[in-house]
Amino acid sequence: MGRFFSHLYHRHIPKQLIRGTCNVNVRSNSGESQRVLLPSEAGAASYALSEQIAKERSSPASAMSTVLSHAGLSSIGNSEAMQNQPLSPPIQLATTYERPADGDYGDGWIYSRQSNPTRKLLEDVMGQLETATIVNAFDMNSSQYDVSKTASGFAFSSGMAAISSLILAHKSHVRVLLPTDVYHGVPTQFSVVLNDHGVDHRAVDMTNFEKLHKIIDEEVANFNSSGREGSLIVWMETPSNPLCQVTDIQKICDMVSQIRSASTSDKFRITTVVDSTWAPPCITQPLKFGADVVIHSGTKYLGGHSDVLLGLVCTSPYTVEGNWLAQRVSSTQTSIGAVADPFSCWLTLRGLRTLHLRVERSCRSALGIANYLKKSHADVVVKVHYPGLPSHPQHEIAKRQMVLYGGMISFEVKNEVMAMAVAGAVRIIKRATSLGGTESLLEHRASIEPAERRTSPPGLLRLSVGLEDVEDLKLDLGRALKIATEACQHQVVY
Repeated sequence: MGRFFSHLYHRHIPKQLIRGTCNVNVRSNSGESQRVLLPSEAGAASYALSEQIAKERSSPASAMSTVLSHAGLSSIGNSEAMQNQPLSPPIQLATTYERPADGDYGDGWIYSRQSNPTRKLLEDVMGQLETATIVNAFDMNSSQYDVSKTASGFAFSSGMAAISSLILAHKSHVRVLLPTDVYHGVPTQFSVVLNDHGVDHRAVDMTNFEKLHKIIDEEVANFNSSGREGSLIVWMETPSNPLCQVTDIQKICDMVSQIRSASTSDKFRITTVVDSTWAPPCITQPLKFGADVVIHSGTKYLGGHSDVLLGLVCTSPYTVEGNWLAQRVSSTQTSIGAVADPFSCWLTLRGLRTLHLRVERSCRSALGIANYLKKSHADVVVKVHYPGLPSHPQHEIAKRQMVLYGGMISFEVKNEVMAMAVAGAVRIIKRATSLGGTESLLEHRASIEPAERRTSPPGLLRLSVGLEDVEDLKLDLGRALKIATEACQHQVVY
């Protein structure tokens, strides 16, 4: 036994385990009598030693894939947990809990709008995934890492409920800088609902750093001159929906940090928010690039099976604004009550267990399909939008910021008629909205966006690449492009 382990063994293993109750003794070569452990004693002694090492050295989490594979197992890293725990977390459906006789709930459960055991499991896992430094806990040469700083996670009944709750957590008057290319539901929510409640928004090209800097300076000057309280939110969506634009998170967050430092007013705050729905934690961790908040539609990749409606907000423990928002989002979640239900949380935890495998497969297939469309169908496909292509305008940013390039592709044909014809001809790929499921989905975006807030080009088709064989998907798309070309060849296209 090495010196380090021998020291821990005699220091931390209970004496009764070392002595045991077995009377079996053997003689060593030196003639000394030595104690022989029973198998059960050996297992208990090793477990106690392993727990002590984990406490003193680091967290038990290792690679991202390990954390994801164990999503929802509350016993991981919890030496106080009971033995014989289930390896699939139970669904806690209770809405209310019995109050102790002395009237003090303490830290226990009270009412499910405030908190729920299944929801808390999901929120804790997401907080860990967004911020954890990935090291091997049992590598004795690894450096100590601080497990106390994890993001605060909050689960909501949908992605849109998460967005509205996050906006309401900011101090009014709220001004939001939205990307010009963004999921159309976000500006629709502002225009239809939030604008009537003191929330203004402005569209900005987040890929034009110099212009963005000037606009933020203007907004700060306006706040300063007005003397009013409020919040300025710099909203990023990367990759963007549907044009797959990649925003440089760190560059923008660093710039915002400098502007905060130079500001002379304490009446308003600037926060940075990243919608990372298209880049789940195994692709990008925005809080590590300086963002105050990351938001996900859990309906998509996190759930991953087209059977969950859920949204998530995670606030940074590293920034002043992130910690400020953690308290306010918690209060908003409880007061507004748009919380995720236990079954949806359980389904999302189940989805997280295979997230890394699904995402890796989807990304690998997406890159192959993007190259196929660009090289083999250049006569029909006008543009292919995919961060993994060297021709993509933000490819270098994507290389720095993303582990993989994502499972979403957008491509354009010459007009809306042709786009609808292509969508009509697919057989394996399904025509549907949403994304991130096991099945591949194709959607003509412009035809479902509000006419007054349409962001998608008329000939654009958005493809969520699923888990099918990539050669089958290429064959399906190639056949659909040929059929659409033939169907439109002798028709008058307006």
